Amino acid sequence: MKFGKLSLRVRIFIAMIFLVLLASILIALVAAYQYSEETQDYHKQRLERKETSIKRHINFVIRETSFEVVSEKIPFIFKEEIYKIADVHGLQVNLYDLEGSLLISSKAALPQDVKEKCLNAEILNILNSTVNHRYVQQRDVKGQSFRSSYTYITDQKFKPLAILNLPYLENDDFLSRELNEFFERLSYAYLLMLIIAVFLAFLISKYITKSLKTISEKIQQIRLEKRNEKIVIKSSSSEIDTLVKSYNSMLDELEESAVKLARSEREQAWREMAKQVAHEIKNPLTPMRLTVQSFQRKFDPQDPDIVKKLDEYSKTLIQQIDTMSSIASAFSNFAKMPAQQNEMLNVVKIIDLALDIFNEDYIEFLPEKEEIIAKFDRTQLIRVVTNLVKNGIQSIPEDRQPKIVVQVLDLEKDVQINISDNGSGISKENLDKIFEPKFTTKSSGMGLGLAMVKNIVETYKGTITFVTEENTGTTFTVSFPKE
Repeated sequence: MKFGKLSLRVRIFIAMIFLVLLASILIALVAAYQYSEETQDYHKQRLERKETSIKRHINFVIRETSFEVVSEKIPFIFKEEIYKIADVHGLQVNLYDLEGSLLISSKAALPQDVKEKCLNAEILNILNSTVNHRYVQQRDVKGQSFRSSYTYITDQKFKPLAILNLPYLENDDFLSRELNEFFERLSYAYLLMLIIAVFLAFLISKYITKSLKTISEKIQQIRLEKRNEKIVIKSSSSEIDTLVKSYNSMLDELEESAVKLARSEREQAWREMAKQVAHEIKNPLTPMRLTVQSFQRKFDPQDPDIVKKLDEYSKTLIQQIDTMSSIASAFSNFAKMPAQQNEMLNVVKIIDLALDIFNEDYIEFLPEKEEIIAKFDRTQLIRVVTNLVKNGIQSIPEDRQPKIVVQVLDLEKDVQINISDNGSGISKENLDKIFEPKFTTKSSGMGLGLAMVKNIVETYKGTITFVTEENTGTTFTVSFPKE
């Protein structure tokens, strides 16, 4: 999973844990580096202290000797004393003449790779050329680190007598144990700190994203058709406060726009309705006008068939008047918003009554139960069912054996009505227009039936959907809450 796809809360949590781990690693690395540096300083200073002490001891031996203090007598002067010096100070002591040849050593049998019988010219040149006449050589022998210091020993007149060499083994066992103990304690501290960090990271990330989650939930609940609640968050940061103010300001603008849009849609709907009414009324007016004009031209009181002709003219006018009355009733029913009635009724019984008005024997009624109680208006429920069944009957081609199936299902909190037919179905180009007022695929009618059904169902907080397949049939599904 990519880091960018994680939620903000998880990213904050991971980032904080990562920072704690990174800080822990850096502290451990700094501690290890500091230990290495301190170890080097410790060995350097310890060798310097040993060297200073041994040189004082050597100077004391030189002052107390009865031999002539010259380079050639050094082996005799320190024949016994060199072992005492090495034993007292715990360090091997080698003495070379000024030419670099070994004069005497506190350890008679030294490994060849440690003991050198003759110093190389580089060491002699460095000793002679440096101000403090001192040189420290570092080398590794069989995995062990050695420091060898080289310096002059002098007589009482500060004349160089010999070269003092002190091989020093850097034994880090004790310091390594100390470092291991330190890292062990540090690991316990890091573990405790990591546990605390995880807990704090969880709380902090939750606290930081709590306001954002509230805003996100409110944004998801925004609907144009209802009044949206504003966000009220206490003790928020300035950034969150700015975001909340922007959201609340957007809601005010949205509500204002929704009001304007609703007003504009209503005005447009009424304009379209007026055009449709005018168009539908003009259709029967034209034959009525022609009938009256024809009657006016051909009227003859002496005509023996005048009564018969008058009767025909009257029937034509009455038929057109009935058509206009039907048009007026259809638009009146559509415009009338169904009042929501607090009427608990048996949906199965009401639908059964609604289907009784149809004489077709191919209508099959399949209720899941004999009694399903819900809150709905009796008249409006009958209008919904009859309109959907009527549409289903009219959609079946004449060359096909018709079949209409009406189902009533009892869901947990809703009632579901399925009305299926084996008609010609709905074409793809008409899918989005099926619930629009005025839309119809039939040669007669105003196309207000499904729009009226949708209006009724949504008034009772229900939904109407459909599934269709061309030349196979359509199933309309109406769902509405029981209470």
